[in-house]
Amino acid sequence: MIEWIQANEGLIVAISGASVVTFLATIVVIPLLIVRMPADYFVRKKVPLWPGLRPELRMVLLVVKNLFGGILLLGGLAMLVLPGQGVLTILVAIMLLNFPGKWRLERWMIRRRAIHRTINWIRAKRHRPPLCIPTG
Repeated sequence: MIEWIQANEGLIVAISGASVVTFLATIVVIPLLIVRMPADYFVRKKVPLWPGLRPELRMVLLVVKNLFGGILLLGGLAMLVLPGQGVLTILVAIMLLNFPGKWRLERWMIRRRAIHRTINWIRAKRHRPPLCIPTG
């Protein structure tokens, strides 16, 4: 094992550096996304994204949004065992991704007391109204 670590020292340093950068980025990015989220996000009727854009540009933006969501999801899963805001990062990633059953999963997650309490605490620090939590 020690030989492997010595042989792959550069890889270990790169992974450690990426972990630190990701951790610091989530400390900044996740709260910003939570604060910018409309208070009625979980209770309003969903509308199509970017309705006025050309279909080609809309498709490119959709791919970029889903790639970013996938990266956040992987980072959030890693942060469940590494330092970071794993559950909040996963929630934001799910909001960015497009997949069947997304709406139900989002609503199930936000109904968890610890999650919506933490999100509303972050929003209150920035003087934003609390999220409306769906019932039933």
